[in-house]
Amino acid sequence: MASRRDSDDPSPDTDDEEASEKESPRSHRSERRPSARPARRRAPVRRWRASDDSEEDENEAELEPPTKPRGFFHREPRPVYWRARDSLYFEPLVAVAIIVVLLVGLYAYTQNWPPAYVVESASMQHGSSDVIGVINTGDLVLAQRLPTNQITPYVVGAQTGYSTYGEYGDVILYSANGQGSTPIIHRAILFLEWDPVTTSYNATDLSGLRCGNATGAVYSTPGTLHDCGLTGLTGTLDLYRIGWQSVDVSIDLASSGLGRHSGFVTMGDNNFVPVGCVTGCTGLPDQETGLSPLVEPGWIVGVARGMLPWFGAVKLLLEGNAGSVPTQSWQFLGLTVIGLILLAFGVHYALRAEGIEDERRKDEEAAAADEAAAAPESRGRRFLRAIRPWGRDEEEDEEDEGPPPPRKHVAKGRSRDHRRGRPSPRVRRDEKAKPKDRAPEDDDL
Repeated sequence: MASRRDSDDPSPDTDDEEASEKESPRSHRSERRPSARPARRRAPVRRWRASDDSEEDENEAELEPPTKPRGFFHREPRPVYWRARDSLYFEPLVAVAIIVVLLVGLYAYTQNWPPAYVVESASMQHGSSDVIGVINTGDLVLAQRLPTNQITPYVVGAQTGYSTYGEYGDVILYSANGQGSTPIIHRAILFLEWDPVTTSYNATDLSGLRCGNATGAVYSTPGTLHDCGLTGLTGTLDLYRIGWQSVDVSIDLASSGLGRHSGFVTMGDNNFVPVGCVTGCTGLPDQETGLSPLVEPGWIVGVARGMLPWFGAVKLLLEGNAGSVPTQSWQFLGLTVIGLILLAFGVHYALRAEGIEDERRKDEEAAAADEAAAAPESRGRRFLRAIRPWGRDEEEDEEDEGPPPPRKHVAKGRSRDHRRGRPSPRVRRDEKAKPKDRAPEDDDL
């Protein structure tokens, strides 16, 4: 039987149990109410360090979705509203497409290749200066292929009123003697038909015109009836008041320079002597100067139908013949180039005006600009920052640093110190207070 003293004096085991109860009151709950799951060991609480703030920012950055590094062949996914002109190849491809469409269109119109030729001499100019609407040195002339019966000579155009490039009749491009040399650009004056039986020429294009000694005569054929013969011509054929200078032209039909075949008599609008004369000038047809015999239909490259003035002067400049181009042509060419550049800029900015672009595209461009501003500092900028002069204001440095990174929201009920690993404060219970749900001990009985 235990004595009172023995029961009053607590044993060492009892003291240990009471001390453990005071220190961790939750131990009784675990002993009295064991859980089905095994108890986990709590992670040791580490001391707080100043570097925890940087670790917290790193952990927040880890929560963000990772971005794939951009490789050399990296391509962003194309949005639905992607525009073709956003591509790096848009401008070159558009330029090539314009050139191709232009060349194809010119070929379809002229039925000739190449469709255009550069005027390299002043033989078609009306004077020494550039005259708009007339073929001048440095112009780019289109050569359209036409049947021979659709070519109108000067003498026929004078009757019908048909004119091109400031004078009656058509301007033809032909190869001298049918050889594949640089074409000659001159005006067709008259078509002569060779008669091998009588070894003479017929000039039916002159029918209906005044002739001989009549007032305002256009031609004369000495040695024929009333000097107005049209067939069997073997002597001289005289033409009066031809071209913008009203020159007289004389053709020796007996000359071997004509070639003894049918063809056109051709002459440049500026080919006459003496040069610079006002009245009484004498025209120089190509057949009299030995430039070419009568131009056969098969030698004709095309008929001049339209031109692009001044732009052919660039070719002559590259060949070293810029001196033959009139001064006014260079001035007009410069003004034209400046006008085209201003027109291109006007079209460009008109397309970028308010309301032209998609609103979603504008939002994307604004977001891209913000992303570029928030990008890490480049190596070149760091170098410039290192060599900057002393005494720079600190405000500028603060602006360069940018806004601080946003803090991660802390869930309600959890302290920031707990997330950083700092020890949470613990409230020490009163030794006299006992938990209400604790079971009665043996010594309380």
